Amino acid sequence: MTSGEKNGASKAGQILGVIGWSGSGKTSLLEYLVKELTTAGHKINIVKHSHHDVTVEPPQKDSSRLRLAGAQDVLLASPYRYVIAHELRQEAEPSLDELLVRLLPADLTLVEGYKWEAMPKIEVFRPALGKPAIYPDDAHIVLVASDVAAPADLRPGLQWLDLNQPQMMLDWILVAMQNKILKKI
Repeated sequence: MTSGEKNGASKAGQILGVIGWSGSGKTSLLEYLVKELTTAGHKINIVKHSHHDVTVEPPQKDSSRLRLAGAQDVLLASPYRYVIAHELRQEAEPSLDELLVRLLPADLTLVEGYKWEAMPKIEVFRPALGKPAIYPDDAHIVLVASDVAAPADLRPGLQWLDLNQPQMMLDWILVAMQNKILKKI
């Protein structure tokens, strides 16, 4: 039994990254996709990477006080949800693969961030932000969602869709899932 099987994760799901610069619209696109995919009956997981310190509860709340007192893991449970806060202390940040095995099985896991990971990715690209496109330097980007037309020298096989028409990205993802062309986890 693998560590993923012990934790309830399945290798049967697929994974797709969503990357782009801050303010490009990644979260808005993901929100739309998650709502539509779950409404269609798909089980969806999200992994969100942050470069910031993540606070689950304010410092004066019990769970934070116990975490700050030295607890390695704090599981905060309510009738609505639960959250496990694991303190890394001096440990290295876990890899994406190490985190994925902690998730329950899903049809698709969407990953926001982790630009450096070797997985199929959608780049959300808005030139008006003044930031460079990522797709020219990342062969794992399979689709660009943008508010401008595709350049004439777009590499073969790279899809380019209108970011302002999120149904197009949803349709592309549904076909990709059906044809099992996304990375398996």
